[in-house]
Amino acid sequence: MKIRKAVFPVAGLGTRVLPATKAMPKEMLTIVDKPLIQYVVDEAKEAGIEHFVFVTGRNKGVIEDHFDRMFELDTTLAARGKKAEQDILARDQPQAGAMSFTRQQAPLGLGHAVWCARDIVGDEPFAVVLPDELVLNTPGCLAQMIEAAGKLPESSNLIAVEEVPEHLTHQYGICGVGDRHHQHGRMFKVAGMVEKPPKGTAPSNFSITGRYILQPEIFKILEKQEHGAGGEIQLTDAMIGLSKSQSFYAVEFEGERHDCGSKAGFLRANIAYAMARADLRDALRAELRKYLEE
Repeated sequence: MKIRKAVFPVAGLGTRVLPATKAMPKEMLTIVDKPLIQYVVDEAKEAGIEHFVFVTGRNKGVIEDHFDRMFELDTTLAARGKKAEQDILARDQPQAGAMSFTRQQAPLGLGHAVWCARDIVGDEPFAVVLPDELVLNTPGCLAQMIEAAGKLPESSNLIAVEEVPEHLTHQYGICGVGDRHHQHGRMFKVAGMVEKPPKGTAPSNFSITGRYILQPEIFKILEKQEHGAGGEIQLTDAMIGLSKSQSFYAVEFEGERHDCGSKAGFLRANIAYAMARADLRDALRAELRKYLEE
């Protein structure tokens, strides 16, 4: 199964981290020295994605600007001999024509955001990557999923999952555990899905995280999908509909997941990603020690 395109839903309001997101997209909040959106695009590049589709909303134009060239900045850096900074910008510069942007005019949910990308994706399997969820690992989460997809029939769908405490299952989309006897050791067949089940009713403690590989038939279901939890068009509900005719597999990814859509998760991610860098680790450890000793 060849996965060429990835959809990045970036139209959300980021209400969990207000007031930082009042005038700036949450996807542009920085983890160490890169915005969130750059991390997930890099993850998709590593996985072999060729076309990056962004579903944006109002006040999100800076995301598009981030992936464009800034001639004034390039000229200034060149004039000042800042070769290292120029190399960083060149490294993150996408290939011409590799990015597409479309609008979600109203906040109608993740499922609706994915549906907005239907004409750009076309009739081929695609990935969905949520920008406020980072996975610290090499290879990245999406690369692990695409490797697993290569061992499945072409009509298969995949979701990334991780275990959560049972008393928190009502906060997540949860999948049931089916056949575990598969040649890919960290993958199992999904036996049903439910969006935010009432306490004590979850079929397992495997939460559906922000990485998906979906077949294009999902768009026909999303087009007629009724509003679900929170009054929004839920992607999980559409996947439940698609599972009636196609198989879903769950991939227990390796890596440390960070929910950067919450303030505590955002701070934790900054520390984790800084500690993973040899050029910052010792200095950060020294600074943290000062606070811990006070």
